[in-house]
Amino acid sequence: MKLSLGPSSEQLDACVTCGLCLPHCPTFRITGDEIASPRGRLTAMGAVADGRVEADDTYAGILSYCLQCRACEAACPSLVPFGQMMEGARARLAERRPTTSGRIRRLLVGRLLNMKWLLALLTSGVALIQRLGVMRLLPRRMRLARGLRRQRVFPHSAVGVHDLSPAVPAGTVALLAGCVMDQWFPDVHDATRGVLQIAGYQVDSPETQRCCGALAAHEGAAGNAAAMAARNVAAFDGYDYIVSDAAGCSAHLKDYAHWADGGESVAARTRDITEFVAELIEEGRLPRISRNRGDVAVHDPCHLRHAQRIIDAPRAIVRAAGYNPVDIDPDALCCGAAGLYMVYEPDTAEELGRRKVEQITAAGPKTVVSANPGCEIQLRAHLGRGFKVLHPIELYWQAIDR
Repeated sequence: MKLSLGPSSEQLDACVTCGLCLPHCPTFRITGDEIASPRGRLTAMGAVADGRVEADDTYAGILSYCLQCRACEAACPSLVPFGQMMEGARARLAERRPTTSGRIRRLLVGRLLNMKWLLALLTSGVALIQRLGVMRLLPRRMRLARGLRRQRVFPHSAVGVHDLSPAVPAGTVALLAGCVMDQWFPDVHDATRGVLQIAGYQVDSPETQRCCGALAAHEGAAGNAAAMAARNVAAFDGYDYIVSDAAGCSAHLKDYAHWADGGESVAARTRDITEFVAELIEEGRLPRISRNRGDVAVHDPCHLRHAQRIIDAPRAIVRAAGYNPVDIDPDALCCGAAGLYMVYEPDTAEELGRRKVEQITAAGPKTVVSANPGCEIQLRAHLGRGFKVLHPIELYWQAIDR
């Protein structure tokens, strides 16, 4: 299919500049600057589209400063598809005005993330750095690696570690292995597989699948994102459900109609693990733990809450595991992770991470659940000792596995 790189005139005209998005935008909350708001960014996109201003360094900086958290979408009465517009604007900018830093970023997310051997080598390097205790010697932009869980020197995927598949499955599930999830968060995959098998599903992780393409789309590498989507459409053919245990990935899979022929089928069958398991618990196909094990703070990843509008499911899972969910932020502002944002905008990412940690600390619980890997890295990097950060499905799996 031919990609339509936006933003289109129809999309730009959909914004009525009402300003309801402003208080929901993290960068506007920090700066108070109109150009750091969704409305300001849309104005800049329109000016470039009309030829009134050049797509110069200033314009590139306006686009780059956006976290793409999509909180503005959830607040917008006109249903402006801001996330898709930002992806299109960045892709068009990459075509018109390629830069060295942009090329490097697009190479990383467009090609290197699909090289499993390279990710395994990088993971082994991180593991050695962790064991040697020299994380503080890394450049500032890379110190967020301290937010990674302790890695194995010789990493391996946990997909397929155990097999609890029923003789007659209730259905088939394709589990998205992903890129960093498979290498850095294998325990989350293991929990996902175990819970779904207990519920009666056959769970596979097709070898022919690729990275979902979300990071490539966010960075303007539209061609790479489309190629990954096309590969995954074929890999996931024939399965009843496609499940992701990373909120950013499930949000992108649900947008596949925009990226590949046959993407509508992937989008229709995709479920984030939190919504899928919450439904299975509600239907009585998965158990509830009745005893009270204490409080757990719930962090809402942007691409779970704002992009997919999934709010109740993580809390239902926490309750089913025997814990009391505690909300930390009624506005659900971004934690500052946002893919590569924590690397190329470290100051803003640091400030947003600090604010989120203050909210968690004020809430009280020492255990925090978050359904996205970038968020977990950010939270672990900023929280002090004594805090534990898990995916909601891990918390539930540990509870029922006992």
